[in-house]
Amino acid sequence: MARLVGIATSKPKKPKTTGFIMYEGASALDASPIVVIATLDTTNRKTGNMVQVWILRADVNPVEATKTGQDASVCGSCVHRHYNKGACYVNVGQAPNSIWKAYKRGRYERYDHALHRDLLRHRKIRLGAYGDPASAPYEIMHYLANAGIGWTGYTHQARHKNFDERFLNICMVSADSPKQAQQWQDKGARTFRVAMVGDAMHDTEIECLSDAKGMSCLDCGLCNGQKSEAPSIVIAVHGSKASSFKTSTLIPLVNV
Repeated sequence: MARLVGIATSKPKKPKTTGFIMYEGASALDASPIVVIATLDTTNRKTGNMVQVWILRADVNPVEATKTGQDASVCGSCVHRHYNKGACYVNVGQAPNSIWKAYKRGRYERYDHALHRDLLRHRKIRLGAYGDPASAPYEIMHYLANAGIGWTGYTHQARHKNFDERFLNICMVSADSPKQAQQWQDKGARTFRVAMVGDAMHDTEIECLSDAKGMSCLDCGLCNGQKSEAPSIVIAVHGSKASSFKTSTLIPLVNV
């Protein structure tokens, strides 16, 4: 005798892997809890579809952190922080806030080298889509920098008391004036600095190719911090807070 079996049901599909937790632990800058998350896809036209690495307070919403100053755990003493009324171009209420909320919902897997390595192998990595790479342990960022086929990275912490100087091998030094840029270049580092349209550049510097030629970071790849004959980079101030940036008070005009 045949029996009614009903409609066959399929197993629920596993959610698409959108990113990984690379690190949860103490900030290298002030020992507060932070999380490092690598996300696999972006619509950011300037960077191109690079893996994006986010360094966030693990316990505080990034919007709140910028208001209370707790963002120092991931942004250090950067003069461009919103807490300092600076000109940081990142809108923390958008992507960083979304990433943090997804993290709190348990959306991201813990990275497993054996299982997930191939998802990074042929990609370029952007260290610090938000947050300073040097706020995390060097070993984490060094691994990410070498997990794919290239990377970009910047640090504003070169003068921080807890700065790990090994970051000078994988990050551009964010300089706050032509003089400061020259000082770091004289020490063998490559620099990245924000300026206003019309500001002068050193002979060792070129304008960011995103501005000058419309090239994406994915295609350019100059900002990897590696000590080489490659030039240092200058970019015109941009973002919703650009009006907070003043050459006269932060980046003096220098003729070279």
